[in-house]
Amino acid sequence: MSSETFRAPAASNQTNVFAVHGADPEVLAFAMAKYSRSALSMRESLTEISAQRAEQFLNTFYFQYGHRSIADLAHIAFAVERLSLLAAIVLVDEQRWDGQERSTRYQNFLKSGWYLPDFGEDSGSVQLYSHTVENLFAAYQRTTAAVLELLRGRIPCPDSLKLEAYERTLKARAFDVARYLLPLATNTSLGQIVSARTLETQVSRLLSSPVAEVRDLGNKLREAATGSAWNVNGHAAAAFADKITAADPSLAAETVQLLTREVRTAPTLVKYAQPNDYEIQSRAELSQAAAEILSALPIAAAPLVDLVERTETLEVELAATLLYSASHHPYRQIRDLVSGFRGSQVSEIIELGLRHRGKHDEALRAFHAGADLRFDILMDIGGFRDMHRHRRCTQIVQQFTAIHGYETPNSGDLAGDADVLAEAGIVADYQTAVEAAHKASAQIAAGQTSEAAHSALYLLPLATRIRSLFKMDFAEAQYICELRSAPAGHFSYRRVAWEMFQALQRQHPTLAAHIRVTDFTRPIDLLQR
Repeated sequence: MSSETFRAPAASNQTNVFAVHGADPEVLAFAMAKYSRSALSMRESLTEISAQRAEQFLNTFYFQYGHRSIADLAHIAFAVERLSLLAAIVLVDEQRWDGQERSTRYQNFLKSGWYLPDFGEDSGSVQLYSHTVENLFAAYQRTTAAVLELLRGRIPCPDSLKLEAYERTLKARAFDVARYLLPLATNTSLGQIVSARTLETQVSRLLSSPVAEVRDLGNKLREAATGSAWNVNGHAAAAFADKITAADPSLAAETVQLLTREVRTAPTLVKYAQPNDYEIQSRAELSQAAAEILSALPIAAAPLVDLVERTETLEVELAATLLYSASHHPYRQIRDLVSGFRGSQVSEIIELGLRHRGKHDEALRAFHAGADLRFDILMDIGGFRDMHRHRRCTQIVQQFTAIHGYETPNSGDLAGDADVLAEAGIVADYQTAVEAAHKASAQIAAGQTSEAAHSALYLLPLATRIRSLFKMDFAEAQYICELRSAPAGHFSYRRVAWEMFQALQRQHPTLAAHIRVTDFTRPIDLLQR
C-alpha cells in the first residue's frame, strides 16, 4: 500500500456548459467518447485530436471491439434530392431518424418529375409505365383545379383574411384531395440528420433492398458520407483565402489549409456498410413460410383501425408478427391462427427470424414485442406517410400492393355529408385514373424480368391502401390521437386518429377519458391552419 498521504477531492460547484461548433462529426464523436477514457476537458480533447487519430480510434473501438454507441455521437446532415416517393418511404423507415420531406400539401408535385425504372429492352412496359404516370399526373392537375374551384364557391374569403392567405389555404386543401392520385414514382426531396450509427444501419438496409433505386440510394448515401462534403461557406472561404494570399503570399499554405480544407463527415464509420445477409435471408425464408402457412387462408375483411387486444403469449406474438411482416393478412387473423399451433411450430417460426443473425446484427424489428397497444391500420399510402413519422412506437409495415384496393376521399373536410369529388364533378375521372394505374401495375408485374414486380409498384397511386401494425404504450397512443386529430391536419390521418381513440375508448374507457381528441365527425373551419 502506498505511504503517500491521501487527499480527498476538493468541492467544486462550477458547472461549465458550452456549445461546440466547427468540429468534424467523427472527431467530435472521438472527443466525446474520450470522456469515458480520459480526464481531459472537451476543449483540450478537440485541440489535440486530428482526423487521423479519430480514424485510428474508431477502427479499434468501433469495428474491432464493437462499441457501437460511439457512432451515436457523430451526427450528419444530408440532402437527398430527386428520389421517388417509394424510395423515400423506405429511406425514412428508421426508428432513430430525424428529417423533413417535401409536403404534398404546400407544393405542386407537377413540377417534381418522376422515376423511370430500367426496363431493359421491354419497350412495351416503358410505354405503358410512362403513359400511366402521365395519366395520373393529368388527373392530379384536373382534380386540384376542380376541387379548388369548388372550395372557392363554398367558402367565401372573410374580411379578416388577406386574399393571398385565403388562396394559399384553399389550394393546400385542394392538394390534400389531389395527392391521392400521385404515383409512388413521383420524385420528392428530403433532408435528414442522423447519427453515424443510424446511417450505417440505414445504408446496410437500403443495400439489402430488392428494389434497384433503393440499392442505388444506399450506395449514394455511403459515398456522400465517406466523400467530400459540400461546405455552405466554401465559395466565400475560397475567395477570402485568395485575398489573404494576394496580400501576403507567405500565409498562402496555412490559409488554404484552414479555410478550404476538405471535410469528410463519416470517412470511417460508414465505409464498411454492406448488404445485410441476415435481413436478406430472413426475408426470403419468412416470405416462403408465410406463403405456405397462409396460402389457404383468404385475407379477412378488416376495419380502418383494429386495436388487437392481448390474448396471446409473447411467443405467439413474435411468430404472428414475423408472418405478418411477410404477408398481406390482418394481424388479428394471423394471431388467431398461430395461437392454435403447437409450441414447436411457434418456435420454428421464431427460429426463422433469428437463424441467420450475425454477431453484430440487431434482431429484426418484429422482435420489438410486448407492447400492450397494437393498432393494425389499413389506410391510404398518402396518409400512412404521415403516420409513418411517429418514431416512439414499433411499426411493422407490409409491402406495397393493390390487393387491398384504394381510398376515395369523401368530404375533404367539407361539413356534413358533402362529397367533394362528386360536387366537383370528377369522381368518375378519379376512379378511372386509379383503377387504370392498378391494372397497368398488374400487367407490368406479370413481365418476364425479376425486377418487373418491383418496377410495377411505382405505378400505385397514394390512394392505394397499405397495411401496417403500430405497437406502442399509452403515452404514444395519447400523443398520436391528440396531434393527428387536430383540425389543421389531413383528413385521412385525422380519421385514423379518431378511430384509434374510439378503439381505446371501447377497451380502456377510463384511460381514454384523459385524451384531448378532436371529434373527426364534427365540421371544422377549413381556413384554420
